Amino acid sequence: MSDNIKHDGDGHFVDNPTAGNWERETLEKLVFATIKERRAARRWSIFFRLAFLTVIVVGLWTYFDLSFGSDDENLGRHTALIEINGEIEAEGSGAADNVIPSLNKAFADAGSAAVVLRIDSPGGSPVQAGIIVDEIRRLKRGYPDKPLYVVVDEICASGGYYIAAAADRIYVNKASIVGSVGVLMDSFGFTGTMEKLGVERRLLTAGANKGFLDPFSPQSDKHRAHAQEMLNEIHQQFITVVRAGRGTRLKETPDMFSGLYWTGAKAVDMGLADGFGTVDTVARDIVKAEDIVDYTAHEGLPERVLKKFGASVGEGALKAMSHTTLPKLN
Repeated sequence: MSDNIKHDGDGHFVDNPTAGNWERETLEKLVFATIKERRAARRWSIFFRLAFLTVIVVGLWTYFDLSFGSDDENLGRHTALIEINGEIEAEGSGAADNVIPSLNKAFADAGSAAVVLRIDSPGGSPVQAGIIVDEIRRLKRGYPDKPLYVVVDEICASGGYYIAAAADRIYVNKASIVGSVGVLMDSFGFTGTMEKLGVERRLLTAGANKGFLDPFSPQSDKHRAHAQEMLNEIHQQFITVVRAGRGTRLKETPDMFSGLYWTGAKAVDMGLADGFGTVDTVARDIVKAEDIVDYTAHEGLPERVLKKFGASVGEGALKAMSHTTLPKLN
C-alpha cells in the first residue's frame, strides 16, 4: 500500500495528510539556508567594497595632503624637525626625494628659527647622501641666518655622517655610534663551488667588460683594480665633505677616515661632533624655541602598501637582470 494512502477505519481509503511532510520541511530548510547564505555573502560583499573605498579615500586624502589646517597657518616661532631613520636609499625617510622637500619647507617657513635634522642611520647610498648635502649647502646660502643642527640618536655612520657633516653643529649622546668614513662594495664569488658541482657558466656579452663583477665568473686583476679606483674616488669625495663641513674642529688621526667608528663621547673629542644633546635640549637651550614642528614627510598606509608592492616587483626584476652590487657608505 502506498505511503500516501491510509485506511480510515470505516472501510474507506483516504489520502494520508502527513505523508511527504518531511520532504517539504527539508525543502524549506534548504531554501532558508540558501537565503541566509546569500544574505551573508551580500553583507561581506558590501563590507569589502566599503573597505576598498575607505583605502581609496585615505590614499587620495594623503596624496593631496588634505587637512583642516592650512600650509600658510602661522605656527609662531619654533624649531623645525626633520627625521632620517634607517638606510640612506632611494626609498624611505632617507631618500633625497623625501628629505629635500622637507628641508625646503622648513627653511622657507618664516616661523622656523632653526632646522634640526635627527639622524638614526647606519649609512647607505653615496648618491642619495650627496644629493641631500648639495641641497643643504644651497639652502644655507639662501638662508644664512637659519642654522641647521644634527642630533644623533643611536647611530650616525657612513652615509648618515656624510649628511651630518654638512650641518652647522652635530650633537650626540655619549653612547651614540658615529663615524665610519669609508666606502664598500660587497658581493660573492661562486666559481669554486660551481666547479665542484660541475656547473658551467655561460655568459655572453657585447663589450669586453660587460661582465664586470659577475659573481659567477672569475674576477680579473683589471676589474678588481677598476672597482678599487671607483671606491677610492667616492671615499675621497666623502673625506672632502667631512673636511669642508667640520673645518678646523677636526682633530685628524690616521684612523679618522679608515672606516672605523667611535662612541659619541670619543667623536666629540675628535671633532666629529660638537657636544651632547637631544632634539628637546637643542630646541630649548641652543635655538631658544621650545616648540617643535615636525616637517618630516610621512607616508600614509596606502602609499606604503603601493610602494612596497612596487619595490618588490622592481627588486625582483633588477635581480633577474643584474648581480652587480653598487658602492655603499656603510
